[in-house]
Amino acid sequence: MAQFHYKARNSRGDSISGEIEGTSADGIATQLLNSGITPIQIDEVQPKQNILEELGQRLGTGKPAADDLILFCRQMYTLSRSGVPIIQAINGLADTAKNPMLSDTLRKMAGELESGRELSQSMASFPEIFSQLMVSLIQVGENTGKLDEAFLQLSTYLELDRDTRSRVKSALRYPSFVIVAIVIAIGIINTVVIPAFSKVFQSMNAELPWQTKLLIGVSDFTVNNWYLILAAIIIAITGVRYYINTDKGRYKWDRQKLRLPIIGSIILRATLSRFSRSFAMTTRSGVPLIQALTVVSKAVDNDYVTDRVLSMRNGIERGDTLTHTAATTSLFTPLVLQMMAVGEETGAVDQMMDEVAGFYEREVDYELKNLSSAIEPILIVAVGILVLILALAVFLPMWDISQLARS
Repeated sequence: MAQFHYKARNSRGDSISGEIEGTSADGIATQLLNSGITPIQIDEVQPKQNILEELGQRLGTGKPAADDLILFCRQMYTLSRSGVPIIQAINGLADTAKNPMLSDTLRKMAGELESGRELSQSMASFPEIFSQLMVSLIQVGENTGKLDEAFLQLSTYLELDRDTRSRVKSALRYPSFVIVAIVIAIGIINTVVIPAFSKVFQSMNAELPWQTKLLIGVSDFTVNNWYLILAAIIIAITGVRYYINTDKGRYKWDRQKLRLPIIGSIILRATLSRFSRSFAMTTRSGVPLIQALTVVSKAVDNDYVTDRVLSMRNGIERGDTLTHTAATTSLFTPLVLQMMAVGEETGAVDQMMDEVAGFYEREVDYELKNLSSAIEPILIVAVGILVLILALAVFLPMWDISQLARS
């Protein structure tokens, strides 16, 4: 039952208003007419939300997270396997989805399904939520009558991909915090500590070593021109982000990420693991090889690797083998190339690519476990250099001054 606000006139022609509960505006009008009241306007009263609910909805209006898509695929697998009609399943999930954007999208998809469109076509209408990889696998599932298996494979793939990304981010979080802390410490020393020591040195009229003069000069420049430095940093960050968002800049940055010391190899192996897992899933589902490489190239989330995968597709279109085209990309190790060759010879490319994905995932896990031990010496050296600068530039002249005072 909903609440309705009405404006009406009674039998004497007087204007009256009020609120009444009912199922629809027509039902309210009939109820008022039976009471001798002529309705003029009837509006449904929207339920009031508290501040926490409204804030929660605003915070949840963003793009669905990986967990939302995993849950959607799992629920669709269960519903389609149980024989629930697709339209009914989509409508039911739209009512239970926690993400408002996903819920609204599912309702729109249900409308398209009712108009006669296929599920894959309706999903393709929302590329900001459903990737081409998901659309292609659902299309294959529809054509082969194995839609439930397609959703099961997607949920497994998305879960593995989420876990890999989460492990990489967790491993990089600690060194990132330490680097930020070092930068903040340098800023505080440069703007607070050194100026305080500079006043002490000036009051003593002592001859300072060149290290101290250099440090005081840098500190004075920072204190006097901090707004220019801040503006330069903001402009630089904005410019770099703008350049990275261009096609050329994104390509160069994605290539450079794979060459970074220590973490570059981890990012490369995690990307190749994602490629291998998605390629195995698409070929196992029956997607043609050329189409599979096209779809997978957009799922690796790295423009440089995407370009290499598309070069593999072009090589296969010219008649080359998968192993030969993979070797020309210079991305895969000889061991992985041998596994691909065995897969081509035995006709089990999907199984071999699953093995390749597992191989890369194990390497990523191993390198992530050793990442802290590899980065800690670098961080210790950075902190040691910071302490050395302080010792030479600040404490050395104080030592000299104390020696002169004693003599």
